[in-house]
Amino acid sequence: MLELLNDLLWSKVLIVVLIGLGLWFTIGSRFVQFRYFGRMFRILGANQAFAHDKHGHLSSFQALMLSVAGRVGGGNIAGVAVAITLGGPGAIFWMWMVGLIGMATSFFECTLAQAYKKAEPDGTYRGGPAHYIARGMGAKWKWLAAVYSVLLLLTFGFGFSALQSYSVATSFNDAFGIPVVATGLALAVIVGAIIFGGVKRIAQVAEVLVPVMALGYLAIALVVLALNITELPAVLALIVKSAFGLEPAIGGGIGAAILMGVKRGLFSNEAGLGSAPNVAAVAYVPHPASQGVVQAFSVFIDTLILCTCTAFIVLLGEVYQPGVASEIGGVALTQASLAGHVGEWGRVFVSIALMLFGFTTIIYNYYLGENSLSFFSDNNPLLVGLYRVLVIALCGWGATTDLGTAFAFADVTMGLLALANLFALAMLFKPGLRLMRDYDRQIAAGIEEPVFDATRFADLDIDRAAWVIEPEDGGTPATTATQPRTT
Repeated sequence: MLELLNDLLWSKVLIVVLIGLGLWFTIGSRFVQFRYFGRMFRILGANQAFAHDKHGHLSSFQALMLSVAGRVGGGNIAGVAVAITLGGPGAIFWMWMVGLIGMATSFFECTLAQAYKKAEPDGTYRGGPAHYIARGMGAKWKWLAAVYSVLLLLTFGFGFSALQSYSVATSFNDAFGIPVVATGLALAVIVGAIIFGGVKRIAQVAEVLVPVMALGYLAIALVVLALNITELPAVLALIVKSAFGLEPAIGGGIGAAILMGVKRGLFSNEAGLGSAPNVAAVAYVPHPASQGVVQAFSVFIDTLILCTCTAFIVLLGEVYQPGVASEIGGVALTQASLAGHVGEWGRVFVSIALMLFGFTTIIYNYYLGENSLSFFSDNNPLLVGLYRVLVIALCGWGATTDLGTAFAFADVTMGLLALANLFALAMLFKPGLRLMRDYDRQIAAGIEEPVFDATRFADLDIDRAAWVIEPEDGGTPATTATQPRTT
C-alpha cells in the first residue's frame, strides 16, 4: 500500500503539480530567478547578509546555510547515481531543468514565509507554511495549517531524523568498520549538544560546517574535471542527447530519463515542500523578497552545483557505461567512480561526505520539527524539551535499525506535505506577486537595499511587530520604512 501511494504521489501527481506550478511562478514573475540571479551574489557579498539585531536573529547567510544543510543530503551523492543508473545520463538534463524551475517556487514560498513571520515575546521570529496558511489564507484554513504542522513533525522531526542517522551509521560502518551502535551513540551525544542550544547554535554550526562540506565536495569534483577536461564536451553532449532519446539507454529511454531526472531533482532541492521556508522566515532581512532571492540560490547550489558534481564524477569515470546495465548503483557507484579517478581514498572521501551531509540534515530536520511544535504550543519549554529528548533517542535507535518501512511512510507524508504547501502557494500567488513587485519597484527606483513597509500591506494580516528594527545600541525602535539603513 505504501509503495502504491508513493508511486501515485511522486511519479504522477506531484511531478505534474510541482512542474506546473513552477512554470506558472516562473512565467508569472517574469523569470524572477534569472532576473535576480546576479543579485543573489551581491546580497550574500554585502554586510547585510551577515547582519544581526540586538536579539541575535539569524542572518540571511545563516538562514541560507541552514537551508542548504537540509537540501543537501544523500540525494546529492546516492540519488544522482540512482537517477543515472535507471534513467541514463539524460536524467541529469531534466534534473537541471527542474532545479531552474524550482528556484522560482522557492523564491515565492520563502518570500511569503518572511512576510507572514510572527514576532515572539522573547524577540525571536517564527514562520513557515503553517503561518502563511493561517494568516494569509484566513481563519477558515487554520485546520490546513495544523495538518501541515503535524505532517512536518512526523516527516522531518521524527521520520527523517532516524533515517539520516541510519544512513550516517551504515556509511561509517562500510568505510571504517565502526559499529553502528558506536556511531549512533556518538551522533546522539553531538546532536544533543547542538539542539539544546536552540536554533542559534544550530545556525552557528551550519554556517561553519555547510560551506566546508559543500566546497570540499566541489573541490574534488573540480579535480575530476581537471583530470578529464578533454572528455567534458563529450559528456555534456551525451547528457543532452540522452535527454531526448538520441542515445541508447537502459530502461524506458526518454521516458525514464525524464521521470528519474524530475524525481531526483524534486527530492533533492525540496522546492515546493515547504521545508526551507521554516528557516527562511527567521532570518533578519529588510525585505521579504531579499530572502526569497537568497533561498532561490540555495536550490541552485543543491541541484545545479552539487548534484552536477556527482554526475560528472560518475559520467567521466569508467565504472558506468551508457547503454550497459550497471552491476552497482547508488552510493557504491559514486564511490567506485571517484576511486577510479583519484585512487581508493576516493571511497573514504564519499563516505565522509555522506556522513557530513547526513549530519547537517539531522540538525536541520530537528529545527523543522521544533518549528512545527511552536505553531501549537508557543514554545512550551516542557514540550520542546521532550521533543529534544525524543530526537536524541531516535538518532541512537535509528542508527541500528533498518527503517525501510518507516522510509516509505515518510515519503508518503512528505508527498502530502508538499500538496498542502503547493495548494497554499497557488492560493497566495497574488500576495506573493505584490511583495515581489514592491521589491522590483524599489530596485527600479535605484534603491540598493529595498526595505519593507508593513503598513502598505495592512490587508494581508502581517504581524507589524516582526518588521520593527531594534538597534543594537538600545536606541528608539523604528519600522523598516522609517529607518531603511538601520540594518
